[in-house]
This record gives sequence, C-alpha cells and structure tokens, in this order.
Amino acid sequence: MSSKAKRPAYAMSRRRKAGVIALCLLLAAVFIWLDHSPLKRRWHQQPKSEAQARAYDLEKYHKKTFTVIKVVDGDTIDIDIPDANKNYTRIRLWGIDTPESKSPDTGVMYFGPQAAEFTSELTRRKNVTVYLEEHRTRGKYGRLLAYVQLPDGRFLNEVLVAEGFAYADLRFRHSFYHRYQQLEASARRQKKGLWEKVTREQLPEWLQRMRPNLLQKK
Repeated sequence: MSSKAKRPAYAMSRRRKAGVIALCLLLAAVFIWLDHSPLKRRWHQQPKSEAQARAYDLEKYHKKTFTVIKVVDGDTIDIDIPDANKNYTRIRLWGIDTPESKSPDTGVMYFGPQAAEFTSELTRRKNVTVYLEEHRTRGKYGRLLAYVQLPDGRFLNEVLVAEGFAYADLRFRHSFYHRYQQLEASARRQKKGLWEKVTREQLPEWLQRMRPNLLQKK
C-alpha cells in the first residue's frame, strides 16, 4: 500500500517539473521577443536620416507629458524617458539662454545659480508637457529642443524670460522669436531679476556681439 500511495505524489512532482520548465521556456521566448521587437527599437534605436530623426522625436515627445528628474541648469532639464543609450532625455529650452551656473568654459555667470534654482522650483519632480518645432528638434549637442509647459499651463521658456532669469536667444529662429524679445524688453524696463544689476561685461558673449549697444547709457 505504501509504495502505491507514493506513486501519485511522484507523478505529480514530475508534472510540476514539466510545468515549471515549460513556463521558463515561455518566459524566455517572451523576453527574447521583447528584446528584438519593434517596441524596443522604437525607444532605443535612433533613425538614420535627419528627416527620420525629426519624425521620430515628434512622435515620441511632442505634446507628451513626462516627469522632470533633474535640473541641469536654468535652461536645461532631464525627463524620465530613455534617449539613445541614456535612461533619460535631456531638454534644452527653445529660444532662451540662461546664465551658466556650472560651466567649464565660462564658469559661474552672474545670476546663473538663481536661474537654476528658479527652474528647479518650478519643475523638479513635476509633470511637464513637451512641445517641439517641426523644422528642428535637436541642438548641436544632441539635446532635445523644446518648449516646456508647466502644470499650471504656463510655459517655462516664457516665464524665465518674463521674470528676468533668461535672455531671449537671438541666434536661432523659432515660432516665438519676437515674443521672447518683447518679454525680455519688458523685464529689462522693470529691472526684473538679472536686469536689476547686470553689467554689459556680465552678458553672454553672443549677446554682447549681437547687441553692442545693449545697456549702454544714452
């Protein structure tokens, strides 16, 4: 009787082992499929041509909402979505330039730390919506060029210029080129932010070059 009683348990054990092996094989097949599937390629493989790259960025980022995981500088933030071989995407705000808060080339610029802190207060660990320009989605360092909408509906690019934490960047044309210049002029008249005490020598080199008469007394 005892030997007969053990047979069903032994048979059941073999069935369980077979089931575990089958499950492992199934999971392995799923992982292999995911590793080679279009889903993975869509997020991690970069398109070859410039036109394909723009289309890829527009589909992946435009009008999508992400969480800000790091503030690099006043005009540069990281969001929580992979980009190429990185596990995050670095955004450079379109149309503006904040003073550097930590650059090996220029060092810490006047009002740079304040601009970085202001951006951090508005965005860090918050959800923001990204908007791109169709004609250009990347800068020369591969960063995503974007307008960033805050949770309250305002655009970070505009807020930084309007409150005197950023300059309207004259070097590259974009959809809000003239608007940002108007916002900067208003901030300058009201002496907001950096415009209260900045000197000509403290302006970015590109701005000194493009607007040689800026801040000169009439």
